[in-house]
Amino acid sequence: MKDQKQQSSLDLFEEHEKFIKGSHLVTIFHNESNMYSVVRIRVTETNVAYDEKEAVVTGYFPRIHEDETYIFFGQMKEHPRFGLQFHVEHFRKDIPQTRHGIVQYLSSDLFSGIGRKTAEKIADALGENAISKILENPSVLDTIPKLAGDKAKLLYDTLMEHQGLEQVMIALSQFGFGPQLSMKIYQAYKDQTIETLQKNPYELVETVEGIGFARADELGNHFGISGNHPDRIRAGCLYMLEQHSMQEGHCYVLEEQLTEAVVRLLNEKQHGLVAESDISREIMQLTEEGKLKAEEGKVYLPSLYFSEQGVVTNIKRVLEQTQYADQFPESEFLLALGELEDRLKVQYAPSQKEAIQQALMTPMLLLTGGPGTGKTTVIKGIVELYADLHGCSLEPNDYSKDDPFPIMLVAPTGRAAKRMSEATGLPSLTIHRLLGWNGSEGFQHDEENPIPGKLLIVDEVSMVDIWLANQLFKSLPEDIQVVLVGDEDQLPSVGPGQVLKDLLASSVIPTVQLTDIYRQADGSSIIELAHDMKDGVVPADISSGQKDRSFIKCGQSQILDVVKKVCANAQSKGYTARDIQVLAPMYRGTAGIDKLNEMLQELFNPKSEQRRELSFGDVVYRTGDKVLQLVNQPESHVFNGDIGEVVSIFYAKENTEKQDMVIVSFDGNEVTYTKQDLGQITHAYCCSIHKSQGSEFPIVVLPVVKSYYRMLRRNLLYTAVTRAKRFLILCGEEEALKLGVQRADEMARQTSLKDRLQMKQSEALPDDEVIDPVLQEVPFWKDANIGMENVSPYDFMDEE
Repeated sequence: MKDQKQQSSLDLFEEHEKFIKGSHLVTIFHNESNMYSVVRIRVTETNVAYDEKEAVVTGYFPRIHEDETYIFFGQMKEHPRFGLQFHVEHFRKDIPQTRHGIVQYLSSDLFSGIGRKTAEKIADALGENAISKILENPSVLDTIPKLAGDKAKLLYDTLMEHQGLEQVMIALSQFGFGPQLSMKIYQAYKDQTIETLQKNPYELVETVEGIGFARADELGNHFGISGNHPDRIRAGCLYMLEQHSMQEGHCYVLEEQLTEAVVRLLNEKQHGLVAESDISREIMQLTEEGKLKAEEGKVYLPSLYFSEQGVVTNIKRVLEQTQYADQFPESEFLLALGELEDRLKVQYAPSQKEAIQQALMTPMLLLTGGPGTGKTTVIKGIVELYADLHGCSLEPNDYSKDDPFPIMLVAPTGRAAKRMSEATGLPSLTIHRLLGWNGSEGFQHDEENPIPGKLLIVDEVSMVDIWLANQLFKSLPEDIQVVLVGDEDQLPSVGPGQVLKDLLASSVIPTVQLTDIYRQADGSSIIELAHDMKDGVVPADISSGQKDRSFIKCGQSQILDVVKKVCANAQSKGYTARDIQVLAPMYRGTAGIDKLNEMLQELFNPKSEQRRELSFGDVVYRTGDKVLQLVNQPESHVFNGDIGEVVSIFYAKENTEKQDMVIVSFDGNEVTYTKQDLGQITHAYCCSIHKSQGSEFPIVVLPVVKSYYRMLRRNLLYTAVTRAKRFLILCGEEEALKLGVQRADEMARQTSLKDRLQMKQSEALPDDEVIDPVLQEVPFWKDANIGMENVSPYDFMDEE
């Protein structure tokens, strides 16, 4: 197609770059959030072996305008179903370079207030390179009669809007950024992108998700910002503090710890150029600017500092309520409790009666206990007795929007909330649903708009990080009673903090600990094992088969085969993939989650002509697959940790969207995923122990081998074991299990919540300490508990 004798508009580009030039025909698909586009164009020029008059181009670029010509650079690739497509790496709009083209362009509807006569004046005054001259120096418009001031500025701004992105994308590609990341950078800085990169590329670490310190450091070195430059040190400080918070769960880092970590980071490639004094200076400067908070040698991210402060302030606010202590005479309480026992045909133990009474007579209660100690029984008792004593109905339909249901049951995950609902017969929500979280717009409920209701029961509090705890507690109304339920021996939250542990250690909140085991009627050896593990003990008969528990000895290389045989045996007895949950502590390796999922998919849902399938990278999804949601998607009412099933797959040629689609049912709630959204889910035949928190499964299969050693800890294994409801099958090395159980959590988290709670109210927050609401905002795109895909803190450790 290209006429070699004709001067091409592409002469400025490298000869080896493959391009395709054409005008817009139809937009097949366009995603406004990440700018992924599929467009059909009319081809006018190309240097690839392609002779068709039309072509489909795909890549990351904004919605393109009709009747304009674009030049796309990239590679022509064969799609297995849709044929040849041009994959765009960068692009630009074809700038008119003739008088006629410039006049036609500038007098088009794109440029308000520029008529044909004005366009002709610009073309005559500035020549055939008029557009490039204006983009390079807008002051050239000052020479055009009647085009000064606002009209000239509007012309330049419009040109930048339609041409600036293309220039930025070209420049970013030269710095090694792919089109998707380039689009994110442009969305953050617009026409200031290149200037920002040249001035301070380290700003990208704070602003753009997906850019770490190493990448920014490469750019910094390119622009001559290296060594002990203040911008480099500041970025290193913020990066390492965030790494400690997100990977290790700390709310603060001691200044000397941070300084040592930053010295190692910055001097790794440029030895000895950065001194500790340089870092101390920048930490002080960052603190003065409010980008860090420093207190008594501790350095915090502002959001974590203010979250701890907020939790303390609001817990003490709730505890100061005095109206509940004498609201019911003890005789009335005991009479109602006796009637409840008769109605439910239960006999509460002394500690359970104490828990129910404390919950109804105090503004806030901590209820703790391991498996089988009756936490669920107590929750149901609290709910039933609250309704009896207050004379209110437990039928949600009896209430209206103006008179809301007074009892709120919530948990961190959808599965944990579902368990509460099944136990009580009442509706239960995730904490995010209760607070009205709607993604980028934040939360509906806060201190200005508190949640409705009179009694709030929060289950699985060990899973709640300090960010979410702050949002929940600041949303509590003045006249509410709160019951916090959890097992302190389980894993802490994936996000920063150890809220339940700190609340218990502070002794500020009335607490009832349930210790007696009540699920022994069925002779559960799983519960016995869990309580032995809490004490750091593996029973001598661990390898002896029990009616609900067994241990299959094998090595790491045998794990896949053993797990397959165990699951196949359960399947032959009528159990389904939904009944059987394989848990493992790491993703990588021959015995990791990824390999186990590959094997288990072939066992439970093998390739078949009756099952549709769709590839996404190295993963294949089929109808019937068990999948796990990895991120919160509030608009679809599906949240991180929810397990669903692929019920349908539609190919692009079968729908008007021209997109491959996967439909997943989460307990009847069907959610649609286009192909580029499939990173939000993963197979769930095997999942991480962290992801299993808040759930119970009829059968749990738990491989434990020495290759997991760096991840094996008592609370991790205890959490896994307590997920099993009927049967627990351990497989692996007995020595690995013993080593893990004997190791208490050596990764102690650094938090200040306990100490702040124990301060006198007057000392908790200085009068001159103003909490900036902006700094209290939770950076949810970085929050592991919401946005983490396939990772837990343990996964940052390398396999030995």
